[in-house]
Amino acid sequence: MNDDQLLRYSRQIMLPQVDVAGQEKLLASRALIIGAGGLGSPAAMYLASAGVGQLVIADHDVVELSNLQRQLLHRDGDIARPKAVSASDTLRAINPDVTVSPIEARLQGKRLDAEVQQSHVVLDCSDNFDTRFAVNAACVRHKVPLVSGAAIRLEGQVAVFDAGKADSPCYHCLYREGEDVDQTCAENGVLAPLVGIIGSLQALEALKVLLGLGDTLAGRLVVFDGLVHEWRTLKLQRDPGCPTCGMEGA
Repeated sequence: MNDDQLLRYSRQIMLPQVDVAGQEKLLASRALIIGAGGLGSPAAMYLASAGVGQLVIADHDVVELSNLQRQLLHRDGDIARPKAVSASDTLRAINPDVTVSPIEARLQGKRLDAEVQQSHVVLDCSDNFDTRFAVNAACVRHKVPLVSGAAIRLEGQVAVFDAGKADSPCYHCLYREGEDVDQTCAENGVLAPLVGIIGSLQALEALKVLLGLGDTLAGRLVVFDGLVHEWRTLKLQRDPGCPTCGMEGA
């Protein structure tokens, strides 16, 4: 690291859990962020400011006026621009040290596999179950830690699924395809700070994963009720019959 980097990251380098070695590890890391919306905005901004060296941000959508209430990566002048491109401009402005690669497409199939395989951590900041199941399956195949978040109305949740650990559940252990219908902000609404809270927690967990700190949310689901400001932590078990990570999916 040069002198400017030592100063930029000095407040987290002071932490014994980070130190210079940890900061160098972050600078050498690659994070894949699926979605440049309400969750992806704070998650990506904090990862960029923390010095995660390579950020890949994937989103097939364009910026709309209704996004600006909560999607802080974008500005009024970005309306009608691809979200991935708008996001990369903002992230580079936050930290020129970081290499940002925008993907203006819905990641799926071989391309999703390739991007996951190259990453040290994946953040699922999407808003639909099809994407969540596909990203989870790719992370299980390549044993890449997945930080999953969701937020709607005044409720949010975050969890870490680490397929590299033999006893860790995956997203499919928690949810089954077809059991739930997608609930989007467009249909149900959301209070802006809620996605900031959940997205920030995703960034925190991703940094802990990259730094190799043991006490992540792997095997746990944190649920936040913003209306009454109540937090609950649920312990998750791996499902032996899970079609993705269990014996059926092996």
